[in-house]
Amino acid sequence: MNNFPPAYLPSVPERLSDLVSLALDLRWSWSHVSDVLWKTLDPDLWQLTANPWLILQSVSPARLEALAQDPDFCRQVDQVAAERLSFLEKPTWFQDYKGDAPLDCIAYFSMEYGLTEALPLYSGGLGMLAGDFLKSCSDLGVPVVGVGLLYQEGYFRQIIDEQGRQVELYPHNNPWELPIMPVRNEDGQILRLRYHFNGYDLWVRVWQAEVGRIRLYLLDLNDPANPPSERCITDRLYGGGTEQRLQQEMLLGIVGWQLLKTLEIEPTLCHLNEGHAALAVLERARSYMERHQVDFELALSVTRAGNLFTTHTPVEAGFDRFSPHIIERYLGFYCELLGISLADLLAFGRSNPKDSKEKFNMAYLAIRGSGAVNGVSRLHGRVSRRIFQPLFPRWPQGEVPVGHVTNGVHTPSWDSPPSDKLWTEACGQERWVCDPSRLGKQIRKLKEKDIWEFRSRNRKRLVAFVRDYQAQRPTAFNYLPPKTTLLDPNILTIGFARRFTSYKRPNLLLNDPERLLRLLSDPQRPMQLILAGKAHPQDKDGKAQLTAWIDFIRSHTEIAGRVIFLPDYDMQLAEQLVEGVDVWVNTPRRPWEACGTSGMKVLVNGGINISELDGWWEEAYDASVGWAIGDGAEHDADPAWDRIEAQQLYDVLEQEAVPAFYTRDSNGIPNAWVEKMRESLAKLTPYYSANRMVRQYIDHYYVPQSQALTRRHQNNQSLARQLLMWSRNLKTHWHTIHFGTPKIDSRNGNHHFQIPVYLGNVAPEGIRVELYADPLSPDEPPVKIPLTPSHPLLGAANGFLYEGEASTDRPAEHYTVRVVPYRTEAFTPLEITEIAWQS
Repeated sequence: MNNFPPAYLPSVPERLSDLVSLALDLRWSWSHVSDVLWKTLDPDLWQLTANPWLILQSVSPARLEALAQDPDFCRQVDQVAAERLSFLEKPTWFQDYKGDAPLDCIAYFSMEYGLTEALPLYSGGLGMLAGDFLKSCSDLGVPVVGVGLLYQEGYFRQIIDEQGRQVELYPHNNPWELPIMPVRNEDGQILRLRYHFNGYDLWVRVWQAEVGRIRLYLLDLNDPANPPSERCITDRLYGGGTEQRLQQEMLLGIVGWQLLKTLEIEPTLCHLNEGHAALAVLERARSYMERHQVDFELALSVTRAGNLFTTHTPVEAGFDRFSPHIIERYLGFYCELLGISLADLLAFGRSNPKDSKEKFNMAYLAIRGSGAVNGVSRLHGRVSRRIFQPLFPRWPQGEVPVGHVTNGVHTPSWDSPPSDKLWTEACGQERWVCDPSRLGKQIRKLKEKDIWEFRSRNRKRLVAFVRDYQAQRPTAFNYLPPKTTLLDPNILTIGFARRFTSYKRPNLLLNDPERLLRLLSDPQRPMQLILAGKAHPQDKDGKAQLTAWIDFIRSHTEIAGRVIFLPDYDMQLAEQLVEGVDVWVNTPRRPWEACGTSGMKVLVNGGINISELDGWWEEAYDASVGWAIGDGAEHDADPAWDRIEAQQLYDVLEQEAVPAFYTRDSNGIPNAWVEKMRESLAKLTPYYSANRMVRQYIDHYYVPQSQALTRRHQNNQSLARQLLMWSRNLKTHWHTIHFGTPKIDSRNGNHHFQIPVYLGNVAPEGIRVELYADPLSPDEPPVKIPLTPSHPLLGAANGFLYEGEASTDRPAEHYTVRVVPYRTEAFTPLEITEIAWQS
């Protein structure tokens, strides 16, 4: 497949032909070596769009011809092209790491990607994470291919009207102006996939984006050959109703996997970034069925080993659910292709497969079709185990098979030029592809003067950006008095930017307006606040909270310019905010934020976090790196507790943050502030980087799962066939297991347990008998001690006396004997949920 035939690219002089590949490689969004080229071509368009591909298509042929005769510009193009080629060809971390692991390709499925504002395919944190993941995989050389959707309008754009209300706009995304290209075959024809959809065929267009070493494929239905109603299926991200959501998820999961097959890409791992892509597990199994002539059950037993499901949802109500009627309407034909009944399909998406009225849950399908599941922070792992416990009846919550890999951010995408300079001088050019654990030592050597100067430069750059933003969009600041001077580059700057919705409590700082006003207007130690964020078009409460801030700003002219709301929060705004603020405030209701990565983005720039003990901050916080609010407990939507935490937030600002910022030595350096900033830079920035996150995915999931997939597939699926026979036998005969009366002898520091176990028709080699004790704290694992059979029970069929010892550090009554399915190659309890407890 030749994806970039020159005949379909802009007319560029041969001497400048490298501009095409440079403009189409989104690496320019984090490696800014090519910025000088686009500024030279069209400085105004570059500033407004940051889209090199649009610039290259917009600039006149005469201008390009003139630059082709300019030796200095040609030399710059050659240098940037050589740098890109060197990046693509040099050895990578993954090449050294992989060894003989059969990990040749990871297919990453996500509903949204936040790569650059020039490719607006995101709404918030999920997309930011997906974009940062691809970028880090490119840096580290991890062989990933991304799959997503191309939206005609994407997520909405925001303006604030004269009443202070959010208004949504949906400008069209012309794909020919985006930094992507259509996928074409060897003959130059655009690749179009035919997909049987709800009783008829549709044409699916395929696009691709280059992300350094990574390729991202994007699907859309806006093909002229499709009926108008179907062309709109991919118009908006998270727009429309339930049916449109299912249609988009079918396109992502089913057609996305078919695309990889068409392109002759054979992924080892399929990584589902949230449940939107769950249908990929079915299409992967169907493809395996077709290729190896096996039934669905065996195909799923093999392929699930290579599927990883990452859940980002912290509340049970947040998962995509579809009525049985809609599933039958859109996927009834698909059941025939899988060789299963509609009831069988619906069972994959229900906690109770026998409940015909229960809706189909995509997250449940993803779990039942995967070999591993993970949350996106330590706390979210615990929350997810609680959410998914109904799928694993009688299993302790701590053993629900959900691990965690805490999210990280692609640090080079979020650091300012002053930050980049500081980190390069301290840690070297390759700092974000090396072992991140070694960076802190170098940062701790930095002088207080250098740290404070780089922080001050970042703040000044933010103030300059906001003032320039005001000049470009004066109507966006109509809520302020005319000719208001925005911000002061020398005072404490607070940032709060995120989706406006109730659980994020964007109005917690407004709980006591008079106290907030005193903080903002203190003549000796003032504070300024920059706000940004969008409310979902259907979220009335979120919109009202946004308007409340606009009303507050309008009604207090004495702080004009000290509190501002920046409309149309996007990646460009986010980059400026996280680079420049001194403090990032985060106020979700615990535990409703799965991770939250916005606060991670300020770390590399010397910003300090004040946050609820939720998401990543629950595991990152200590007093040396920032401030926390909350008590580490869950209080649901309790207005009284919201008021308590609002007072905590004011207290932290008044009594700790503001004094630390303004208490200076004779050189004007706030030593206590700088010390906290230094520790945050050194301790948190390396760990909460996507560099660490990707490495953990590879260590904990990708490599072991790829090895498990190989073992299940080889030798005519012999291992998978054995596991299926084993699980069928256990499910059929599990009810025949029962226990005799245990004997416990406690002496010499140990409890000695003896218990008769009658296994009925279950083979002893397929189970394990063990002592179990609950963990003493949430972050500890449970105690599991295998018991061994000492001898058969006389007169009993398949009965054995099991024995073992446990320390008397815990009382004997803490321990319970149980029987669990056990084979080293099985995913227990993902594949088989049976368990038997001594009553």
